[in-house]
Amino acid sequence: MKLILAIMSNDDSPTVSNALTKEQFQVTRLATTGGFLRSGNTTLIVGTEDERVERAMEVIGEYSRRRSEVIPSTTSYDMGRFTAFPTEVQIGGATIFVIDVEQFVKI
Repeated sequence: MKLILAIMSNDDSPTVSNALTKEQFQVTRLATTGGFLRSGNTTLIVGTEDERVERAMEVIGEYSRRRSEVIPSTTSYDMGRFTAFPTEVQIGGATIFVIDVEQFVKI
């Protein structure tokens, strides 16, 4: 038995969650915060048999794509003057942890 923790953008999580559910995975969604932009994201928790881990990761990868976003970035000049330059960063995708489960009980 494995526990999958998949951290992804809030924008991707409904689609990923629905796709996993259609594949008969049981999914729990948690609202989380962190990452490079300190923005909200979602952590999906999926418990599954060892042989289904690869399929779950395929589904997650299919529906959580990386994309570019332009964010403002400030630069300091002399005497306390600042200016903003747009900076392109990569967002989206998923960070996935797969953990061995010693015991699983559903009460």
